[in-house]
Amino acid sequence: MFIIIFIVYLLVNFYVFQHIWVAMPPNTIGRVALVSFAVIAVSSFFISFLAGDAMPVWLTSVLYKIGTAWFFIMLYFFIILAFKDLFGLANRFLHFMPADAITRYTKENWVGFSFMIGFIALFMICGYIKYQWKVRVDVPIQIYKTIGDSTANRSLRIVAISDLHLGYGIGKKEFEGWINTINAENPDIVLIAGDVIDNSVRPLNEGNFAESFHKIKAPLGIYACLGNHEYISGLKNSLEFLEKAGIHVLKDSAALVNNNFYVIGRDDRSNEWRRPLKELTDSLDKSKPLILLDHQPYHLEEAEAYGIDLQISGHTHQGQVWPISAITNAIYEKDHGFVKKGNANIYVSSGIGIWGGKFRIGTQSEYVVIDINKK
Repeated sequence: MFIIIFIVYLLVNFYVFQHIWVAMPPNTIGRVALVSFAVIAVSSFFISFLAGDAMPVWLTSVLYKIGTAWFFIMLYFFIILAFKDLFGLANRFLHFMPADAITRYTKENWVGFSFMIGFIALFMICGYIKYQWKVRVDVPIQIYKTIGDSTANRSLRIVAISDLHLGYGIGKKEFEGWINTINAENPDIVLIAGDVIDNSVRPLNEGNFAESFHKIKAPLGIYACLGNHEYISGLKNSLEFLEKAGIHVLKDSAALVNNNFYVIGRDDRSNEWRRPLKELTDSLDKSKPLILLDHQPYHLEEAEAYGIDLQISGHTHQGQVWPISAITNAIYEKDHGFVKKGNANIYVSSGIGIWGGKFRIGTQSEYVVIDINKK
């Protein structure tokens, strides 16, 4: 699979840079700059993933940001250039416009070249600004069970987040900004639906991210399930970090919180031997509210079948950028947002963080404020 991805990635890059070379008027300085950029952009992606932990954190962070940002920028170059080629191919057979109508502006033409570069640059800047804007999603829920002391008629405020992807791409300063946002909501409990870590625990340990987690103010604590990236970054190291950060990790287990409600954490689908949801809920007192954390939102009907009152998932990022969002929409029953199945309330988050390049195009970075039984 890695070899296939490697070959496809190189071929797409060759296609993009070859077209940019043709579009750029002959200029030695410009073409040297283009070749230099191509080498840096393409190699950064692989170097950061394959040898990142052997280099200084700052250097890996720079290479990671360059390589993953180019991944998404390349996608839009590819879309525009492929559309241009398909349009030209159609014209070759249908002859609906002069044969040189496209090439006169897209071959060795500074105006056409500058317009293409400028359009994509503006598009990606807007995507970056959209990522920085964290959307507050308000989800009020009424369930037919009591939260807390029945005589007090209390509600429960949850701040739910997923897909933080902390590491070489998202640093400590950015993360602490999220913490301030979370604390401003005065949550009773914070729930994390997986992928706290991106692809390595090393930058989190060296940057002392665990200290930052202890700044989260939630009287009932922080609970999390594992995501696939906790496996990618090494399960043992991930669990050690999460414990140090003061997070209650639920790995195919349940915790009775404050003797009032259960939080159930499913192991990620990366573990093919994870326990069935039925097995996790059979021994629980179902007169109490059951809250499920399950990173990947598959088989949502199980939440209804096994008495779950609230399920929180993530993983999809809602595709992160269009047109990948169309793919996640086709793969998942619900790739983002709220759905109700019977008495089960299910929310699939697009994530507060992001994988790789910090662009949101047609999607949003979010945190979810869930008030249960609030009058």
